Amino acid sequence: MNLRFAYSSLFWPHKDLERNLALLAPNGFEGWETRESLDWLGPPQRLIRLCRDAGIEIAAVTGPNASRSIADEAHQICKRRIEYAADLGVALYMTKGPAHGKISPTPDAELDTIARVYEDLAEHGQRLGVTVTYHPHEKHFVDSTEEWRSFMSRLKTCRLCLDVMHAVLWNYDPIQAAQDFASRISYIHLHGRNSQQPADLDDGPLCNYGQFLSAVENVGFSGWIVVIPGGQRPALESVQKNRTVLRNFGY
Repeated sequence: MNLRFAYSSLFWPHKDLERNLALLAPNGFEGWETRESLDWLGPPQRLIRLCRDAGIEIAAVTGPNASRSIADEAHQICKRRIEYAADLGVALYMTKGPAHGKISPTPDAELDTIARVYEDLAEHGQRLGVTVTYHPHEKHFVDSTEEWRSFMSRLKTCRLCLDVMHAVLWNYDPIQAAQDFASRISYIHLHGRNSQQPADLDDGPLCNYGQFLSAVENVGFSGWIVVIPGGQRPALESVQKNRTVLRNFGY
């Protein structure tokens, strides 16, 4: 099996990094996805030491939403975080896009402009050995299956973080999405959703996770599957519940 499972720091109820990281490896997670500020994470050497002590890898570094211009401050912040990932030896960086504009669907010219922003980030990452990924998200500049496909056709170097929840919100079968974007996927977000809120996998299943994971293996994907917690349970219980769901599907 070539899938590796990581846990997102989104919704961690406290910011005691050593305590949080210590929850993961004993419960079957090999990695984690960091969303924290660089000031809080500290120098790369510190984070490398904490991860080594916890027996855990950093699967991906994430950043603020990409902007509409390479001149924007957010674009420079993304580049600094890509450089931080490189200093850590982390191969993946993820960023979502800007919010939806006043016109829907987003005009082609605007998609072209934002694609150039993502390509600039991806080329910066490529020079440093970091793969930059685009994360589709509802109510952002891409807000439908059709816009998602259209935007992906504009990207050459930038890759995809396939997010199950946002595919489902657009009535896009996650298995079909995995097949459609098989050659572009660099890692995957696995969610639950309950009452319009993010949820642990067992609280709001969005698909048959076993069938989905089997499908991504069948299209040749190998790499990180990052579980996004719901944030309603204590941290340890959430880690254990989510990992149990995956084990029950044979993963």
